[in-house]
Amino acid sequence: MPAAEVCAEASPFAELDARLADLGGDGVPLLVFRLPALERTAWRNGLRAARSIERRAGEAFAAAAVRILRAGDLIAHDRGSDAFVAALIAPTRDGHRRPAPVDIRSALARIAASIAGVTALEVDAGWTRYDVHRARGIQPAMAEALVRGAQERERYAFFSAVGHELRTPLASIRGYLETLLADDTERAVRQRFVRIAYGESLRLTRLLEGMFEISLLDLAATFPQAAGGALETALAGAADASAAQAAKHGIDVRVAAVPPTPVAIDGDRLMLVLINLIDNAIKHGRPGGRVVVSAEIDSPRTVTIAVDDDGPGIPLDQRERLFALGERGATPADGSGIGLALVRLILERAGGRVDVGESSLGGVRFAVTIPRARRKMRRGVM
Repeated sequence: MPAAEVCAEASPFAELDARLADLGGDGVPLLVFRLPALERTAWRNGLRAARSIERRAGEAFAAAAVRILRAGDLIAHDRGSDAFVAALIAPTRDGHRRPAPVDIRSALARIAASIAGVTALEVDAGWTRYDVHRARGIQPAMAEALVRGAQERERYAFFSAVGHELRTPLASIRGYLETLLADDTERAVRQRFVRIAYGESLRLTRLLEGMFEISLLDLAATFPQAAGGALETALAGAADASAAQAAKHGIDVRVAAVPPTPVAIDGDRLMLVLINLIDNAIKHGRPGGRVVVSAEIDSPRTVTIAVDDDGPGIPLDQRERLFALGERGATPADGSGIGLALVRLILERAGGRVDVGESSLGGVRFAVTIPRARRKMRRGVM
């Protein structure tokens, strides 16, 4: 295949932008590759070492473009930059003006692997559709592509983790059902197996609900303004839903009673937040320990709910990572890496937040701050 065309050496990114503008590019697939280690190499080992890596990465990028891209596609790299760009402007073999997303992702992965193989460094990669007439320039488009790439990698890791987690309860349910189909199973054993299979089905349901919620939350920035619920109802519902899990681990869960308190978040979603936090405290707390759920009305505008456990705690440098999709705690307890990510997403969309810190019980405290519901004005009085 003829080599993809390389843009001029004088500010290649700007030259690429101008070239796309001349072509009237609308929705041109823009592939971006970045070597974040280049800057660290320059600081630690000097500019010469960083230049050497940059040169090898550029050669690998150009060689991969020859093999993978079509003749007429454009590539560019600014000297001294850690980024490499390809614009897919050539028509596909079947005559389509732009390649399909699956082909774009395939090219992205293959080129990134080629650069990583030569440099032995991590490569951040992503793509976006670049409309030169509507965009603010190629640099913001490159940043957008890398953000999108990071999100796609996170989603891939998330669904890989979920796929693994789904197989476990499904296999357990199938095994118990196969045993129950045998006619010689004792009644007490059958009842116990039914209870276990039912518990596994609930676990499976929570996983699926988490996936569904995350998919919905990605589609909209906020919940409808009219969304609201009752704090006391959500707390009571979460306590009931977590009772079986608490009994299984011998955990004493105490949920504070609160007066009727309207909050500006959907009641079912708030209950899901609380269930995830309580289940997390049960799993990672001390065996036979306790979990305390309390609520405090901070002001006319907000209310804070705290979930405390007496487990081993979480090091300060690991606390923020807990909310990443697919991230699990450091304890041996099972987990899907979904619950806390879902908690943060729900709360952020509802105008709230979740913080993690040390508990007075000796373990971890998750503090949820949510807005209270605004009362409708009646005759000029709140």
